[in-house]
Amino acid sequence: MRTIPVALVLIAGLAMPSIRMAQAQAQPAAQPSPAAAQPQQKKEIKDPAEYNAYVGAVQQTDPKAKISALEAFLVQYPNSVMKPDALELLMGAYQQTGDQTKMVDTAQRLLTVDPNNLRALALLTYLKRAAAEAGQNAQQNLNDASQYANRGLEALKTATKPDGMSDADFEKLKNETAVIFNGAAGMAALQNKDYKTAQLDLKAAVQANASDLRNVYPLALAYLTQTPPDYPDGLFYIAKADDLAAGSAGQAQIDAYGKAQYVKYHGSDQGWTDVLAAAKTDPAPPAGFTITQYVPPTPTQQAHDLVNGKTTDDIKKLSFADWELVLSAGTPEDQDKVWSVIKGVPLQMEGQVISATDTQVQIAESEDDIAQKRADIIITMSGTIPARLMPKEGAPLDFEGTPSSYTPSPFVMNMDKGALLTQKSTTPKRPVHRRTTAQ
Repeated sequence: MRTIPVALVLIAGLAMPSIRMAQAQAQPAAQPSPAAAQPQQKKEIKDPAEYNAYVGAVQQTDPKAKISALEAFLVQYPNSVMKPDALELLMGAYQQTGDQTKMVDTAQRLLTVDPNNLRALALLTYLKRAAAEAGQNAQQNLNDASQYANRGLEALKTATKPDGMSDADFEKLKNETAVIFNGAAGMAALQNKDYKTAQLDLKAAVQANASDLRNVYPLALAYLTQTPPDYPDGLFYIAKADDLAAGSAGQAQIDAYGKAQYVKYHGSDQGWTDVLAAAKTDPAPPAGFTITQYVPPTPTQQAHDLVNGKTTDDIKKLSFADWELVLSAGTPEDQDKVWSVIKGVPLQMEGQVISATDTQVQIAESEDDIAQKRADIIITMSGTIPARLMPKEGAPLDFEGTPSSYTPSPFVMNMDKGALLTQKSTTPKRPVHRRTTAQ
């Protein structure tokens, strides 16, 4: 079980300043003016025996003794004005003894008499989320955590400072419980793929505590797993999660995921260390934080790069897949550069048979077309293919043909003067390559 934030359950100095014995005789009080601030009424116990029983329970220093005394007080005085306070103290005493079952039961008892109790709502939210993250009936526990969290967020809107609590302690209580409520609500939204809600809730939690990996990491996922991903913010927070996870068993996985997402967006890992450095020192993306997105060249741009400034010999050495890219996606000028080099020139190649007759064979030459079982070459044979040499569908084939024409889209190169190569040729066959395409 994760360590429970102490502020949720250990209540220091709450009881004694919060109560008083009723005065034997009430003194007349001056009527305040309408504009005067109304002082907060302190809780008052009228029965001396009840007062002594409560004070005696509160003053117990041994947690087990305090539990016994508080439980006895609640049984003897079930309608005491101090019942919510006694239950808060009892919840803390059970936490000190490590009795989580009794602690949860007490928190639920407290909510029956004080439905907006921040400590009880935060405690149950925290424990339900922790159980879900530990794989214990995950969906149900996360749903429960979300319900308690939403109740807590509503309660924070109207929360008033308890008697005897300083302004500073009250602000601390509200801040710490808000982190728990927002974190659990955001985690549940992320689980339900409500990415915008998850981002709002988790970001609120991270803004209050930027060193809590339990909220920083899912906030990164809320940005990176939506469609389309919000890369700059997501990459910053996954880098921050990487830093917070330093030395833990999960750091390597977080680092690998973050770096892969960075490369996917930026095109390389150059600059990733700069993002890690920024996330280490800043709690949130600093002003002007941005990451340049890699925009892959279009097929037309790639085709131009293949032939730009190349000699005739260079173009001859390109793969068939490269020729195919230029002839299918290149500008007319770039297409002419390739076609003027290979048209009418006998070529020896190896491809995969798609279909065959005794005078014509359809062949897939590039890896992409082989995978799709689509012919990108149609070769007309110089003569009739003997039955014993008839190419089989799906089989590899060594052949020679002379390019005569082509269709750009869908790409097909027509060849004539076709011949089957059944013996080793002194001319190397062109290797098969994957067609260059935009990533």
